[in-house]
Amino acid sequence: MPELPEVETIRRDLAPRLQGRTIRQSDAHWSAKFTPATAIDHYRFVDLTRRGKFLIASVEPELARSGDGPMELVVHLGMTGRLQLHSDHAGVDLDHPHLRAWWLLDDGHTLTFHDIRRFGRIHVVPPGQYQAMPTLHHLGPEPFDPNLDSRLFHRLLSRSRRHLKTNLLSQRPIAGVGNIYADEALWMAKINPKIRRLGLERSERLLVAIQEVLALGIDNRGTTLRDYRTADGGTGSNQFTLTTYGRGGQVCLRCNYLLDSVVLDGRTTTWCPSCQAR
Repeated sequence: MPELPEVETIRRDLAPRLQGRTIRQSDAHWSAKFTPATAIDHYRFVDLTRRGKFLIASVEPELARSGDGPMELVVHLGMTGRLQLHSDHAGVDLDHPHLRAWWLLDDGHTLTFHDIRRFGRIHVVPPGQYQAMPTLHHLGPEPFDPNLDSRLFHRLLSRSRRHLKTNLLSQRPIAGVGNIYADEALWMAKINPKIRRLGLERSERLLVAIQEVLALGIDNRGTTLRDYRTADGGTGSNQFTLTTYGRGGQVCLRCNYLLDSVVLDGRTTTWCPSCQAR
């Protein structure tokens, strides 16, 4: 599933190319997950931001009419979603079995959303009205928010007694961290993913580790293991820097102990039993 670095990479690629462009035509798969894509024909892209793993495009009507106003196009990529910008609409395969939505722009480019497993979702809502999207509505702070310090992070983590990694994946104590970067950050901070309580000192260590692994992921344009692609159809390179995720049974790069792997609360989790001991 695309996590913060992958979504941020897509945002940075698309934002300058969508800004000011008007949607001339659109279409979507019949599922209610995707049909909102067609609600913003003749709307203009104003900005493209990110919140956690969600892309949020601010749009406004091309011509002011009674009852029309600014809206937000919210896209969640799910596990296999891909947003790509194509230079030639005629070259887009509109009959592709995994095409879920497309938007033709006034400069001739076409933005497409493909999703093999259909876990992604598209919403069009008034600005900030996220009640229909519980995960987005209840997201914790952004990892790079200057107001997020170790004390606040510790308080947010302390609200749950779930396993620490499961708590991180809930998006409540911090936004944007998924399976890959949780494993990487916990290894970097030398913290066991199964613990349920974390003191202030280790909370600070974990916060720094999360920020570092996410920043590295962004620098490397994301982690491409299977489905993730950039807005131009390219791949990221962060998979070549992974220390822990997907390396169960291999040696720890820090202490040479064998990494362990187990399904923890439904998610495959990899850690070092030696340097991440409880």
